[in-house]
Amino acid sequence: MTGVQSMPSQRQANEPGSPAEGRSGFRPDVEGLRAVAIGLVVLYHAGVSRLPGGFVGVDVFFVISGFLITGLLIKELERTGTISLSRFYARRAKRLLPAAATVLLATTALTALVLPQIRWRDTGGDIVSAALYVVNWRLAGRSVDYLAEDTAPSPVEHFWSLAVEEQYYLVWPLLLILVTWWARRRGRSLGTSLSIGLALVAVPSLLWSVYQTSYEPAAAFFITTTRMWELAIGGGVAIAATRLARMPRPVATLLGWTGLAAVAVAGMIFSVHTPWPGYAAAVPTLGSAAVIAAGFAAGGTGPVVLLCTRPFQWVGALSYSIYLWHWPVLVAATAHWGPLSLKRGLAVAALSVVPAWVTYRLVENPLRHSPVISRSPRLALSLGANFSLIGVVAGLGLVLALPSISGAGQGGRFALGATILSAHPRNDPAGAPVDEVAYITPDPLHATEDVPDLYHDHCQQGFASSKPTSCVYGREDAPTTVALVGDSKAVQWLPALQILAQARDWRIITYTKARCSFAQVELTVEGRPWPACSAWNAKVLDRLVGHDRPDFVVTSQGRRTAANGQGDPLEMMVSGLRATWSTLTAAGVEVFVLKDSLQPFMPLYACVAENPHRLTRCTYDRERGIAASAGPTQALAAIGMDGVHVIDMTDAICPTVRCASVIGNVLVYRQGSHLTATYVESLAPRLGQELASAGLGYCPGRQASSTSRRGGTCTPGVGSQ
Repeated sequence: MTGVQSMPSQRQANEPGSPAEGRSGFRPDVEGLRAVAIGLVVLYHAGVSRLPGGFVGVDVFFVISGFLITGLLIKELERTGTISLSRFYARRAKRLLPAAATVLLATTALTALVLPQIRWRDTGGDIVSAALYVVNWRLAGRSVDYLAEDTAPSPVEHFWSLAVEEQYYLVWPLLLILVTWWARRRGRSLGTSLSIGLALVAVPSLLWSVYQTSYEPAAAFFITTTRMWELAIGGGVAIAATRLARMPRPVATLLGWTGLAAVAVAGMIFSVHTPWPGYAAAVPTLGSAAVIAAGFAAGGTGPVVLLCTRPFQWVGALSYSIYLWHWPVLVAATAHWGPLSLKRGLAVAALSVVPAWVTYRLVENPLRHSPVISRSPRLALSLGANFSLIGVVAGLGLVLALPSISGAGQGGRFALGATILSAHPRNDPAGAPVDEVAYITPDPLHATEDVPDLYHDHCQQGFASSKPTSCVYGREDAPTTVALVGDSKAVQWLPALQILAQARDWRIITYTKARCSFAQVELTVEGRPWPACSAWNAKVLDRLVGHDRPDFVVTSQGRRTAANGQGDPLEMMVSGLRATWSTLTAAGVEVFVLKDSLQPFMPLYACVAENPHRLTRCTYDRERGIAASAGPTQALAAIGMDGVHVIDMTDAICPTVRCASVIGNVLVYRQGSHLTATYVESLAPRLGQELASAGLGYCPGRQASSTSRRGGTCTPGVGSQ
């Protein structure tokens, strides 16, 4: 973190009454506070259960960074009247980029040596983003991307906080220059003007943080706009240095120890279940700001008595390098040994101090203190750019080095998939697990790209919005309209429905929302109420029974229950489904429920990528997979309901007691329990037959306004003969 950067060792002369008056040079208490911050983060990542909120160490770093950098900028403003942007960015480049590039290069090597090939592409992209300091936005997008299911933690995930800081400091010096110009032009106090400028950053960012954390917490954690107020709080301490230095010592002492206690308590009481950052982040943020503020006046009675001890000072000096190294080492160890025990996690974390110390002594300090580099901002910036380029090249190299699984993808469209199975596939030996096949498509290393068109067309609504989003596939004026409604488990059937729509002249319209079951029941996401899902359900249902009423609704879902603490979870989901389906059938819309695909309990595509010649290692139990799916819930809800038809494709997905991961040379699963688009396409003839048997067939001359679809008078169409 840049919060590990030290203040100058010599105090600059300041005008009396200026906002910089009373600001010290090197602050041993701040150095020790860095040790507290990195200790919280490392112990949390190592698995110390007593620190479930150890991630608050990053918030402490943000405050430290805001304080140090703002203090340096104010001193330069008062000394020269402006800020040299070239010198500012040159200092940051020579301070941060060499060590970061060293770690990124080492992480690339660790990835190639230890991590499975299935992770190389994502990790390579992450390394490129980390080298360019935009990885926080990449992680934010991934956090709300349902297609990112099963994605393991990135070995450079911790670079998100560095990216936040660098993006913040693209703007902050410019704002200080602008505020200073305005204050002098208007004859206003610099300190007051800077406080106003800081408030213009901090207040909107804090309000946005609270809102976004309640609205879309996964993304809020990573994005810059929800974190700027934390850096601004640190800047506020620097601006208020004069007044803070005049605090009575007893008050400063109490403030300092209270702040340190707040940071420690935050690490113990918060957890991953706490919406973050939001208002909860105020506890460690204000706590660390209090420690720094108290240091101006508390003297030897404040937290400095603890923080300036040798262990805290030593760890504080190494904190940036430790932060860079500890996480990729832990990720590599987890990939090698599996989930780490507490003892092993602590041992690995302790071991990461070794490369951190080496980097600090041989890379970080020599370049930071080099007289040649310090005299030339252009040279420092060039050095930083070249080190960033090293990270970019390393990440791209990892992506380009990704091989194909032996034989994968050969045959492409000639792969048989489910068409290799008999008309009654249960116990069909053609669908039994085998160790090796001639080829596999899609390539398991690229299985996460084998998805329905709907995702590329940006037609699935995300977690936060309740606005129905739809796409149309097939002929706009087709005589029959089929609405595909539900969550990603409904979306997975689109490739087959598109084939049927072309053959039977259907118009497919989609209404889907990630993780949101199409049921009149209150659901939760990440353990919290999810009103956006309920609102989306209500709006979509209004469309389906109103002016946009389709002829049929095809739906599916991945949730078995509705666990919101207000009743029996299974009964609630069943009631919610029945309520929705009853509303549709009362409006003359028949409902076709596709039973949820089986739960495989492992990322099968990753297993296949690692075991292309031992595919029997990548199997799961059929009955257990059915029980863990939403299929039994759907079947229970449909009992006794007229106009509701349950379509069960289970036998064509898993014909035998042990479910195969590859059938007919086609990879069956991508992320989680989602089927590959290629395998779903191979299921189209079989799905068409099942739908036609239930009453959704090719009916020449039938008008879209007709409300009766039963009786089996339609020609079955594709695959039904």
